[in-house]
Amino acid sequence: MLRAAVNLLVSFLVILLAYPTNGAHGAADQLEEVIKEQSKARQEEKLKALQRQEQIENLKRDLQSSQSQRELERVKQAKPESAQQPQGNQAQQQLDQLKNDQQLQRLQTDQQINRIQREADPLRQQQQIDNLQRQQRIDSLQDQIRRNQTQQDLDRLRQQQQIQR
Repeated sequence: MLRAAVNLLVSFLVILLAYPTNGAHGAADQLEEVIKEQSKARQEEKLKALQRQEQIENLKRDLQSSQSQRELERVKQAKPESAQQPQGNQAQQQLDQLKNDQQLQRLQTDQQINRIQREADPLRQQQQIDNLQRQQRIDSLQDQIRRNQTQQDLDRLRQQQQIQR
């Protein structure tokens, strides 16, 4: 009888000692889950910010492209000289190429964002976000260089027109 009471007491103590440990593991698991959810929410917010920034950049590019196109049209209509025609055509081709490149770049960025959103590993997802942001900065600078070159060509056309008048 005494042995049964000791066994019962030992079993009860084991259960009591194990319970707080299970509770601690449960709390740790919940904490880990909360941290994962917060991390995922931060990643999603970064992706949304990245998409918003890309939209802003696209609007800026579209505005610049439209302004350049209108300026080229004004130059062409002002006084179509036969000597200026090839230069006007070249400027138009540059503008068209710039628009095509920008459209292709938008599609590629959308594809990259979709791939990033499907990435399950948060660290890998963050690396991909960082890489995409870096690539967007590079692309933006390259676009600015091409827009500046096109603007310089338009300015030269306009100056030639004014000299010939």
